[in-house]
Amino acid sequence: MLCVTFLLALLLAAVLCCALAVEHGGIDLCAMRGWDIVVGDDATPAERYAAEEFREYLGRATGTWLPLPGSAQASTGHVLIGPEAAGRDAAAFGPEELFISVAEGRIAICGGRPRGTLYGVYTFLEDYLGVRFLTADHTYLPPQAERVVNSQIIAPLERTYSPPLSFRWPYFGENVVAPAFSTRLRINTVTDDPRLGGRTPMGLISHTFHRDLPSRVYGTDRPDYYALHSGRRLAPFPNDFATTQPCLANPDVLRIITQKVLGQIEADPTRRNVSVSQNDNAKHCQCDACRAVDEREGSAMGSVLAFVNAVADEVAQHHPDVKVGTLAYQRTRRPPKLIRPRPNVQVQLCSIECCVMHPIDDPACPLNVEFCRDLAEWGRVCDDLRVWHYNTNFSDYLLPCPNLRVIESNVRYFVQNNVRGLFVQVAGNERWAQLTPWEASAIASPEGNVLGAELCDLRNYVIANLLWDPSRSGQGLMDEFVDLHYAGAAPPIRRFIELVHDNAEAKGLHCNCFGRAADYGIDERVAREGLDAYAEALALAESDVVRTRVEKASMAAVRAALEPVWNAETAEDVGPDLAARMRPLARRLFGLCSRHGVTYASLHNTIGQVRRRLQATLGLPDV
Repeated sequence: MLCVTFLLALLLAAVLCCALAVEHGGIDLCAMRGWDIVVGDDATPAERYAAEEFREYLGRATGTWLPLPGSAQASTGHVLIGPEAAGRDAAAFGPEELFISVAEGRIAICGGRPRGTLYGVYTFLEDYLGVRFLTADHTYLPPQAERVVNSQIIAPLERTYSPPLSFRWPYFGENVVAPAFSTRLRINTVTDDPRLGGRTPMGLISHTFHRDLPSRVYGTDRPDYYALHSGRRLAPFPNDFATTQPCLANPDVLRIITQKVLGQIEADPTRRNVSVSQNDNAKHCQCDACRAVDEREGSAMGSVLAFVNAVADEVAQHHPDVKVGTLAYQRTRRPPKLIRPRPNVQVQLCSIECCVMHPIDDPACPLNVEFCRDLAEWGRVCDDLRVWHYNTNFSDYLLPCPNLRVIESNVRYFVQNNVRGLFVQVAGNERWAQLTPWEASAIASPEGNVLGAELCDLRNYVIANLLWDPSRSGQGLMDEFVDLHYAGAAPPIRRFIELVHDNAEAKGLHCNCFGRAADYGIDERVAREGLDAYAEALALAESDVVRTRVEKASMAAVRAALEPVWNAETAEDVGPDLAARMRPLARRLFGLCSRHGVTYASLHNTIGQVRRRLQATLGLPDV
């Protein structure tokens, strides 16, 4: 009885507040019949699409479908989409800055070009209608009863927002295969489609020397173009990515790479940066000239940055609006003592050595302390600092990884330290990193980023929302996703996620983004409780749709339970009793992988490779 009385009181209070807000010029979003949607004659494709998206989700949420296009004179109220319709100057906004205004009989949503208006519409739908873009095939709309209690009344307001990160890329395959969905999450690196606002003209800073100076082309005749390492020149190779580096003191190397860079810019006048960066290996040149620079500067970045600056000087002469980006990665992560990046040089700092289970700025985490020092030093000398961060376990994409709790603090720490762009690398294979930065975003499973990694949908939702607005609560986003996506099956799933994190924290573990089960605290107890939790969740799932979502998430628990045999090489390593217990789990896991498009088990191993190995070790030919 007390509960019923409370709900009635809450409903009455909501109604009174609604009436008061409307009386003072507010708007009831559930009472907009007679309104229309107005876009300007010069509206961009993204602004027209923004109007369509507003109409679609307002209609689905409230049952009111407004005419589009409307007339600014005819209706009782107007939703004005885009700068012209709203009477604002698009040039006064940043490219992703949004503006929302609510007054009696009028809602105006506009912003900068190309994406500000579109992002303004999604912000409005989320903040005032309770819409949540959870996955590509699951957009949550509050039910009618919730809308009544929570009210859809908006008091008069004006608000603006401009994201602190101008480059936002959570590298999930789920975004690449669904560009409209990625746009709703305000990811600005996935699609060129002008209706979706296109992508930022700043590309990912990535490895390029293997492509711009291939030793298979130059190495036979000119081995001096390549690194002198351990007493020999490292050339030629079929692929330089993991095998060699250029000799950055060689003037011909500078000439060739500068010409390549200028050609890339001229081939695509829309781009606003170009990468000039090391290959993915530590075999930097040790010739007298390169070594002298690196020893003087106290970092292998000395010779790299001197070279990048020289390229940047040429770029500045011909293309003053284009920047040159380079990676601060592994042996080049530490800033040089004396050499400073040119004003048109971008530095992308990579956190690959960092512990994934503790916040980046945790002073008690030895793996993270030096990274924070390097980040602070780069922030003092570089005007355009970016970060390449990692939120996966490259050794095992399906294994539970206790790194969800640190996402919020890490993103916020980067922003507080003047980072302008954040690339979050997740599950992918070895091919993706060898693509150009412009190719990489167009590649989906199985050739670049991959689908179906551990809790990928949850991770994508949390990361994308924090990249857009780092002030949000990471835990709040996790709770929101789990509650809305898994509905009645949410409690046991949340319990397992908490167990994975609590267990790792209690053990005081430290590990980077390459680990085995024990490195992350995944033991027999965690695996057993995971299977129990997902069995309970499947029993609680109230529909086939929810059951499918739970099954996808359950792959992590099934993979954990297979740990005793996961790395076995022969049947003798397993034994008949253990093999008999593991066979049903193996069948279950590979069936789930097939249903959910999982193609890679780790950075270098496909699901097919793992399946064939377990077929042999478990005596299981039918998986």
